[in-house]
Amino acid sequence: MHAGVTLIAAARSASLLAERFDDDRPLDRAALAHVQRAAPALSELGVAELRYCSPTPRSRATGDALGFAPLAQPALRDCDMGRWRGLTLAEVTAREPAAVDAWLSDPRSAPHGGESLHGFISRVGGWLDTRPVADGTRVLAVAEPAVVRAALTYALKAPPSTYWNIDVRPLSTVTLTGHGGRWNLRLDARAGTA
Repeated sequence: MHAGVTLIAAARSASLLAERFDDDRPLDRAALAHVQRAAPALSELGVAELRYCSPTPRSRATGDALGFAPLAQPALRDCDMGRWRGLTLAEVTAREPAAVDAWLSDPRSAPHGGESLHGFISRVGGWLDTRPVADGTRVLAVAEPAVVRAALTYALKAPPSTYWNIDVRPLSTVTLTGHGGRWNLRLDARAGTA
């Protein structure tokens, strides 16, 4: 059986430099305005039979603002960053440079006491592979950009280091077609989402 899983990256409230690990801030006015501008281009995705989201406030708010009423999925949560939660990469690098180097170079490393990159990618891939769908079912998931990166790394059977080379912009979409363990990547162009 084949299914289509479309991933939409959640809107972002702050600049990239202000992003924090396990950032659970809600959407601000600028982000909500961005979602409203993108909504016409994304509205057709609302026909998906199954609609999910990461359990973060901004993923839920993005899905709700788009009119999808998604169901939160714990498996789509962002990577557990342990004691680094709430800090920026610059703050962590200043405090623990060797730990950051280990985390960036070894996908099985979890110097922060949370989840390793390998574990994160496997968790998201497990969710992807276990969607209980019939042939032709359309699935939609609004997720944190990190979750989208993990899903793409998993679906492409790429080495975990590939994760660091995938740029996921807010409100960008990508569709994976296939079924458990055999996924194909389909890139869709949508006006007004970049």
